[in-house]
Amino acid sequence: MNLDVPAVLVQTALLLALAPLLSGLIKNWKAKLQNRRGPRIGQPYADLFKFLRKDMVISEHASWIFSLTPYVVFLTALSAGLMVPMVTAAAPMSLFGGVLALVGLIALGRFFLALAGLDTASAFGGMGSSREMTISAIAEPAMMLAIFTVAITAGSTNLSRIVLANQGGGAGFLDPSHALAFIAMFIVLLAETGRIPVDNPATHLELTMIHEAMLLEYSGRYLALIEWGASVKQLVLMVLLVNVFFPFGLATESSLVALGLGVVFLVVKLIALAGAVVLVETTNAKLRLFRVPDLLSAAFTLATLALVSTFLFQ
Repeated sequence: MNLDVPAVLVQTALLLALAPLLSGLIKNWKAKLQNRRGPRIGQPYADLFKFLRKDMVISEHASWIFSLTPYVVFLTALSAGLMVPMVTAAAPMSLFGGVLALVGLIALGRFFLALAGLDTASAFGGMGSSREMTISAIAEPAMMLAIFTVAITAGSTNLSRIVLANQGGGAGFLDPSHALAFIAMFIVLLAETGRIPVDNPATHLELTMIHEAMLLEYSGRYLALIEWGASVKQLVLMVLLVNVFFPFGLATESSLVALGLGVVFLVVKLIALAGAVVLVETTNAKLRLFRVPDLLSAAFTLATLALVSTFLFQ
């Protein structure tokens, strides 16, 4: 089994190009629902270019971890994206691992980001790192259990095989166990991307920040890489959610028609999921910090029930 280099290059370009666009779309729609003008959909691209042109200010307390973290965060998110079926049912780097490798890469980026928050001896950075690791301790197991529920059908943790098995299974994604796993995974998506009700990505209050608190010391090119990596991670998790639980439309052959339909179905599913995220953010307030573990525990419970019911009723 050889690595498909053209597929890797195409999906890499797709991830890098679509990730800021999806972030801008969510911000724009959220502002519209709140009767605000809001930023343009293409504003994240302008922000990235602006950060890339600016000089960096680095704390005198920072070590090599601070400088290495932006590259780790960006590359782990991009590598995780290459393991997820996006337009075709075959992921470009599926031979390097499945669900466990995907979760491990995301966890590696989070680990380095938490270390960087501590590295500059900033009180707010350390606070954000502590909160981030607390949330991830519950979110990661819930994510794994939710995906394992769907993986049982395929008999494999390889995401490409999971998608192909669910495509051939008809309306299997309408099973109650899959519905519970989907809800659990949606809650994990909100937590992993730092969105309301878990976190507020637009906040400027240090005492309420989680993800943003770890980035306070970053600027210039480093900040651009971290922000771009965060948007790629968001896209990867959203693609994982829509393509694992709703795999219809994924191309199973390399013809232009099949690939074109795959792109159309991907865009439609991402727009629908982005609308759901915007609706949840607009209709809910940010939870108090000590209530966040309750929400994630509910996601873990739903994922556990989904996995157990799959064994009981298959």
